[in-house]
Amino acid sequence: MSKQTTLLELAAAHRAGSISPAQTIKNCYARIRALADPGIFISLRDEADVVSEAEALSAERVRGPLAGVPVAVKDNVDVAGLPTTAACPAFAYQPQADATVVARLKVAGAIVIGKTNLDQFATGLVGIRTPYPVPRNALRADLIPGGSSAGSAVAVATGIVPLALGTDTAGSGRVPAMLNNIVGLKPSLGLVSTNGVVPACRTLDCVSIFALSVDDARAALAVLAGYDAADVYSRDRKIGTLGSAPGDCTLGVPRSDQRQFFSDARAASDYDAALARLRSLGHSLIEIDMTPFYETARLLYEGPWVAERYLAAKRVIESDPGALHPVTREIIGAGAQWRATDAFEGFYRLETLRRAAAEIFTRIDALALPTAPTVYTVEQVNADPIRLNSNLGIYTNFANLLDLCCVAVPAALHADGTPFSISIIAPGGDDALAATIARDFHADTALPAGAPVLRAALPAN
Repeated sequence: MSKQTTLLELAAAHRAGSISPAQTIKNCYARIRALADPGIFISLRDEADVVSEAEALSAERVRGPLAGVPVAVKDNVDVAGLPTTAACPAFAYQPQADATVVARLKVAGAIVIGKTNLDQFATGLVGIRTPYPVPRNALRADLIPGGSSAGSAVAVATGIVPLALGTDTAGSGRVPAMLNNIVGLKPSLGLVSTNGVVPACRTLDCVSIFALSVDDARAALAVLAGYDAADVYSRDRKIGTLGSAPGDCTLGVPRSDQRQFFSDARAASDYDAALARLRSLGHSLIEIDMTPFYETARLLYEGPWVAERYLAAKRVIESDPGALHPVTREIIGAGAQWRATDAFEGFYRLETLRRAAAEIFTRIDALALPTAPTVYTVEQVNADPIRLNSNLGIYTNFANLLDLCCVAVPAALHADGTPFSISIIAPGGDDALAATIARDFHADTALPAGAPVLRAALPAN
C-alpha cells in the first residue's frame, strides 16, 4: 500500500531536490486520470501548463513553505484565469485577480491545479446539491462526500493533492473532512481573509483547510492567516504556536441525554471510545448543557441569517430561478421573507446565547464533540434532503455564530469504510490550543489518512 505524502513531506522533498515539482504535478494528473471521477473538479488547468509553471518556479518560491505543493481550490474562491461558478453556471464569472488566500498560497510556492465542486452557493453539508456530477466519497462510493466543500475534501483524501481550500459557514470545512477521513481546520472569524470569496453568509464565512494532518493544516494556516485591508471582516488575530501535549485540559462534552446520533449506535460507540482516548491523554471531561449551542445552531437556517444567503444568490434567483438546484432554491429563496425586525430579534437572541456559551467556556478549555452525528448514503439524502442535511449540522452550525475555532480529526475508520471524527472547538483566538489537542488525539489514533484502500489501487504519489 502506497503511503500518502503529506504537505510538509512534499515541500521538503522539493526543497531537497529529491523530487521535482514538475514530477509531482505529473503524478497528480496521473491520479486524476486513474480515479476517473468527473465530480471532483469543476475546472481543471491543462496539465502541460501546470507542468510548465512547476518547471519555471522561481528559486524563492521553491524555497517557500509550500514549495511546489499542488493545491485544489473550492469553486467559490477566485483564481485568476479560471471561472468562479459557485456550482451555478448561470452565476459564473471570470475573476480578474486571485482571492487573497490564493495569492498568499502562490507566494509561498504552491501551485493551483483546479477548482473543486461544491454544494451550490456553499449551501449544504451533503456535497450532492450540484448541477455537475457528484464527487464520489473517497471511502465508500454509496456515501455522500459531505459538503459544501465536497470536491476539496475528496481531492485530499484520494491523494490528488495534499492541501485544498474550502469554505465553512455551517460546517462545510469539517463535515466533508469527517466523511473522507481527513483533517478539516476552521479558523477563528477574520483570521483568514475572505476577499475574493463568493459569500454564503458574509458575516460568518471562513476559508477552511483540508489536509492529511493537523501539522499540514497549520502550515497552510501560517501562510493564509493575517490581516487584509481588502476584507472588511478581517481581524488582526494571531494563530499562536502549537505546544506540546497539554495533558491537563478540561473538555466539555454533551450531557448523556443531549447526545444526538439519530439511532447510529456505532457512531455513539465511536464517540465514547474517543472520549476514553482523550482521558487517556490526560484531559478532564465534564458534561455541559448543550442547549445554547443547539439553539444557536438552529438560528443559522431557521433565523434571519438565511437572508444573507439570498443576497449572495440574488442576481440569479431573481433573474433565472430555474438555474438553481431545487433544494438550494427552496432554502435560499426563503431568505427573501425575513424582515428587518426579524433580523434584530435574531441578533438579540444570539447575543443572549453568546453570553450563555461564554459562561460555559469559563469552566472548560474547549469542546470535544462529534464532527457529525452519523453518515448517510446518497440515496438516503436524495429521499429526505433537508432534514438529513440538518441532522449533519447539529454539532457544527453554531460555531461561526459564536466565533469559535474548530479542528476536525479522524477518530475511527471501520472495515466497511464508515468513518467517524471528532472536533475540538475552542473560543475565537484559541486556534493553537484547539489544534494542539486535535493533533495529539489524531496521532494517538494511528489511523491512516484519507482513503487507504483506494490509494493502494492508484499510481504512487
